[in-house]
Amino acid sequence: MSVTEQPAPAPGSDPDADAAADRLRDRISADSLTTRRDYLRIVATVSGGLAIGGVGVAAGILHRHGDSETLPPPKKVTDRLAPGQSVAFRFPGDDDRALAVRLADGTLVGYSAVCTHLACGVLWREDRGLDGELYCPCHEGVFDVRTGEVTAGPPPRPLPMVFLTEQADGSVWAIATARSGEPAKDALCRQFGDSRPETTRQLGCPGANRATANESGRT
Repeated sequence: MSVTEQPAPAPGSDPDADAAADRLRDRISADSLTTRRDYLRIVATVSGGLAIGGVGVAAGILHRHGDSETLPPPKKVTDRLAPGQSVAFRFPGDDDRALAVRLADGTLVGYSAVCTHLACGVLWREDRGLDGELYCPCHEGVFDVRTGEVTAGPPPRPLPMVFLTEQADGSVWAIATARSGEPAKDALCRQFGDSRPETTRQLGCPGANRATANESGRT
């Protein structure tokens, strides 16, 4: 019998033990978002100085999701994502864990699946509230699924956003990222830059009209 298939508790069982078992099942569910290399890194952090690792993540010394200044290549996330479903993927790089969620009303959202506390895997729990919640089982961190903002627990910053788009055939693609707490417009202007002058003009990015004029002058 697996850990996630334990028998129902007998009458009069300890509520604290039941809660601990629930947290353990959540932690096991997070394994799909945490690779063996991630586990080794977390273990090394704990044994070699948890405080130093925590300060490094909080202060931005370590790599953060969405740090690139250039637009990453678009990546297909899934052929289709129905309301009430989520899917884990990697974007913008192969080491960047991410999560896409289709809410009950059809809204499509994407975030880094790396908790901003100590880099554990983040899950979507559909049964928590109207929209569900983004949850890190390692230290009970909770994020708002519509905004990525911290709503409970120790995480010091919101989850970085992953910009998603849906094609006519229903496929979902990841096209850009934002840093933690970065406004969407700023993130898109930063990454589109000179490579997409028409898009930056439509967004109203600073210097976009000048870039478009320069592009027209070269043609």
